[in-house]
Amino acid sequence: MNYNNPTQLQAAILDWAGTVVDFGSFAPTQIFVEAFAEFDVQVSIEEARGPMGMGKWDHIRTLCDQPQVAERYRKAFGRTPTDDDVTAIYNRFMPLQIEKIAEHSALIPGALETIANLRQQGIKIGSCSGYPKQVMDKVVALAATNGYIADHVVATDEVPNGRPWPAQALANVIALGIDDVAACVKIDDTVPGILEGRRAGMWTVALICSGNALGLDYEGYRALGSDALASERKRIHALFEGSRPHYMIDTITDLPEVIADINKRLAKGEMPQSS
Repeated sequence: MNYNNPTQLQAAILDWAGTVVDFGSFAPTQIFVEAFAEFDVQVSIEEARGPMGMGKWDHIRTLCDQPQVAERYRKAFGRTPTDDDVTAIYNRFMPLQIEKIAEHSALIPGALETIANLRQQGIKIGSCSGYPKQVMDKVVALAATNGYIADHVVATDEVPNGRPWPAQALANVIALGIDDVAACVKIDDTVPGILEGRRAGMWTVALICSGNALGLDYEGYRALGSDALASERKRIHALFEGSRPHYMIDTITDLPEVIADINKRLAKGEMPQSS
């Protein structure tokens, strides 16, 4: 038995929407807007993006707790939303999400090649999401038809607490047989997802341009001028700052350089908890 600190990464725990699939993370956000609209409550796409990364029931509860949304709900129903009201919206959200998930299931450009690069280094691919298992199963099946199969998948309702709690990331550690959380890196496009990795004792990588924070599709991202992109990067870096990611990169295609740097740091005895 080796009781020394790890000297190289053993696993990458990848988020799904905005990380490996669905550039811009449109599938969940658009459906929140549509689900609230069915209750005659208008929620903007920007408002819907706010709590992204949480489990979907918690996401809806957080949205309903925002004063402006609670006021719109009160105007429609004569009261602010209770947990039962949140559950009613969630129960409408779920079939809409399952129905529309295929519209935003394309892999992020370069994701397959990057993941193949990690596998060649002997790195296992874990994954987790804010999606419940019912939705996750469909996301996984669609990704498989496009050539992506993770070694393990953990949905938000398969653990006692979703993000920002560390349970989903740690469930991957157990399932993949990883001997030290410091040999894992969590990659995510949301603050709750980075906090999840931090709390699990892992290295963390925040994705700036492919996910919820930028909120553009791939063509929109590619069309940004250099000044606009620099301005957006600065804004998004500030959003992530409080969650203390170890690295911030544009998209998953920038990950191999980060992996190489983490391996150098591990070889020198550095640990993510002290970084």
